[in-house]
Amino acid sequence: MDIKTPDLGVDSAEVSEIMVEVGDVIAKDDNIVLLESDKASVEVPSSAAGKVTKISVTIGDQVSEGMVLIELESADDSAESNDDNAAEEQKENSSDDTKPESKPEPAATESKQSESAAKPAANAGKATTHALPDLGVDEAQVSEIMISVGDTVSAEQSILLIESDKASVEVPAPVAGKIEKILVEAGDMVANGQDFIVIMASGTDDANASDSESEAPKQQDTAPAKTEDKQAAKTTGEPKQAAKPTNTDTAASKTEGKLTEAQVNEKLVDVYAGPAVRKLARQLGVDITQVNGSALNDRILKEDLFAHVKNSLTKQKAAPVSSNPVSSGLPKLPDMSNAEIWGETETQDLSRLQKVSIPQLNYNTLLPQVTQFDLSDITETEKLRGELKGGMKAEGVGFTILAFVVKATAYALTQHPRFNSHLSDDNTQVILRKSVNMGIAVATDDGLIVPVIKNVQDKGLKQIAIEIGELAVKARDKKLSTKDLQGASFTISSQGNLGGTAFTPLVNWPQVGILGVSEASMQPRWDAKKQSFEPRLMLPLSLSYDHRVINGADAAVFTRYIATLLADPRRILI
Repeated sequence: MDIKTPDLGVDSAEVSEIMVEVGDVIAKDDNIVLLESDKASVEVPSSAAGKVTKISVTIGDQVSEGMVLIELESADDSAESNDDNAAEEQKENSSDDTKPESKPEPAATESKQSESAAKPAANAGKATTHALPDLGVDEAQVSEIMISVGDTVSAEQSILLIESDKASVEVPAPVAGKIEKILVEAGDMVANGQDFIVIMASGTDDANASDSESEAPKQQDTAPAKTEDKQAAKTTGEPKQAAKPTNTDTAASKTEGKLTEAQVNEKLVDVYAGPAVRKLARQLGVDITQVNGSALNDRILKEDLFAHVKNSLTKQKAAPVSSNPVSSGLPKLPDMSNAEIWGETETQDLSRLQKVSIPQLNYNTLLPQVTQFDLSDITETEKLRGELKGGMKAEGVGFTILAFVVKATAYALTQHPRFNSHLSDDNTQVILRKSVNMGIAVATDDGLIVPVIKNVQDKGLKQIAIEIGELAVKARDKKLSTKDLQGASFTISSQGNLGGTAFTPLVNWPQVGILGVSEASMQPRWDAKKQSFEPRLMLPLSLSYDHRVINGADAAVFTRYIATLLADPRRILI
């Protein structure tokens, strides 16, 4: 019987540890291998009970769904084999004059196998470590932990509140079950794919789990030599499990001078750690060769990395609480303690959302940003909106001029794709987006949040209006998911009826453009045919753009094109 790799949720993963050996008798759902990917460490259980006859993988192998991990002789086949052997031995003994002796070993083995076969229900649930989903940003801060160890949660129940760039996102429970361990704390900065919680899935029998754990030492006591041989075989069988450098070795290398690149690479290979742990070490800026592993054969876990970082930080002088981890390049404020010069002052804390927005806003100091202004005559469009909004309101849909702005801008982006693009890291290419994902800036009590409407180019005015309303409500109620905040290719910031004639919106890097919309007002416009002024409803537009990708002439044409479409939306149908 072949035990194969299940669906891992990724293309491939590395075999980090093999938990069985040939000859072991295992129960269904007993863990057989530990797999590590960039996202998580996963213990793979056996899908059947039986005796291990072959191990088809070695530590360090890359495996994917459907690959054979081990081969089993099922418990039933093993029992039949034992019965046959017992019958043959009994036949041989009956041919002798001596009395046949009893064979306790097969009976004991059969009893053990029958116990193993009855074990699956008891081991059905496992405590599983889960990783954070894609947050849409490089890192975010844990704002609130909504559960405690021991709580029982349902799938999709909100358990963490995470605040990232201009967003407050609730992270749902990946499965239903009991909270075994919380791996993050309020205030921690976390990244995509980082382990954050351990959950015992629903249906797990804690008593059975305890019995299973208590049974392990007994089995280890009955065969200590076997366990030692197994560990020795793993240690010597794979280069990734080679012994880590001792403190003496490290000291000696320091006295000899700086390590060469080849020596550093060799040390990294000798470190016993999976790819997910190595990736996290790179993100944390940790020299993984200096970390002590706590798992079998000194394998380094993510917890070991965190402990190493925590230990290093305690040895350093704590940084001032008021220090900003991201420098804006500005000089320090002057000393304002002299009241005769500066007068009285008061200090107020920024909101958490404002704090996490500052690094993103600092990117604008690196962008050569220019703003193009224009006016759109939306008199006829406003009449059309007035005719339609009554029916929309009856259906519970708020129909504002913003829906027309989003639709017209999306169409303009399909005709001028350079505005719907990103500049490559090496500044040699423009990455054009084939779909228009429109970010819509929404004002909340904590600041601006920018949810995203996907594939706007394929949607009508009514659907756009519906989604604008839904996202605005979710933003103000702090119910936006990570998917609601990801993937924008262009942004619109509308000030509605807040006042003002124009403003300079900031380009939301890595986008190359953003359209600002101010309050419409009635203005006199000259009608050459009638030779008179007429009152017209004019909408101010402010287009900010990255001058590295967009030149001034193209920006003027693009802004005028949007203004023309808004003046007569029928042009979109041509």
